[in-house]
Amino acid sequence: MKLTLYQVDAFTDKLFGGNPAAVIPLQEWISDELMQQLALENNLSETVFFVPAGGTDEYDFHIRWFTPAAEINLCGHATLASAWVLYHILGYEKPTIRFHCLSGLLTISRQGDIISMDFPAWKPQPLKDFPADLAVALGFVPFVNVYKYRDFLVELENEEAVRNCQPDFVRLKRMGEKAIITARGVEVDFVSRFFAPIVGIDEDPVTGSAHSQLIPYWAEKLGKTNLRAKQLSRRGGDLWCDYLGERVTIAGKCVFFMKGEINLK
Repeated sequence: MKLTLYQVDAFTDKLFGGNPAAVIPLQEWISDELMQQLALENNLSETVFFVPAGGTDEYDFHIRWFTPAAEINLCGHATLASAWVLYHILGYEKPTIRFHCLSGLLTISRQGDIISMDFPAWKPQPLKDFPADLAVALGFVPFVNVYKYRDFLVELENEEAVRNCQPDFVRLKRMGEKAIITARGVEVDFVSRFFAPIVGIDEDPVTGSAHSQLIPYWAEKLGKTNLRAKQLSRRGGDLWCDYLGERVTIAGKCVFFMKGEINLK
């Protein structure tokens, strides 16, 4: 059996920027074990697989995402990369793409070279008490607020504090948690970084699912629903965001890197 793999840099307009995703289109599902092995072999933050839905008018494709260590329930950059492959390589011509996933229905559209994703809004809740190890794991950087939905969301004093934070990934992994750090931006509305050693990713370059939590937080804090965001990883990423109440839209650009063939004997 042979599979085609596309590697796409998402949330960027520059090669070697954004977050690289391995995209493997399928006609039917292969085993979970094999998908996990392929994700480990690719050794990117996510490898994404999708298959045609067939026999339903509710959505167009089923989609699943794997880190090198585990399957996850939502991934923005690999969804963006999948949509780019469908639109630009596989000849998909409908105005929207409807993906069905573990987090429900995701609707994708495009305007020019910007692809927009309709994602769930995960509004984080304030935490009065949080593990003391969180401060240690984040290098004792001063906290402004600590919130949580799926992940810890920690607001820091400013963009420089986010940029310079040096986490203890071993301790964070031992806690069994993922963490977002964020602050008001200098040139954009907010900046962030995302750490997930528990699923094999010390720092994710650009994280759509984190913005499902960040957008409601900053929309309420800044009193605006249209937001520009930047993720301050080494590769960096740019996102256009909108808060719609129960949903958010996360938009960005993609750059194609390579096409390959996987030979499974």
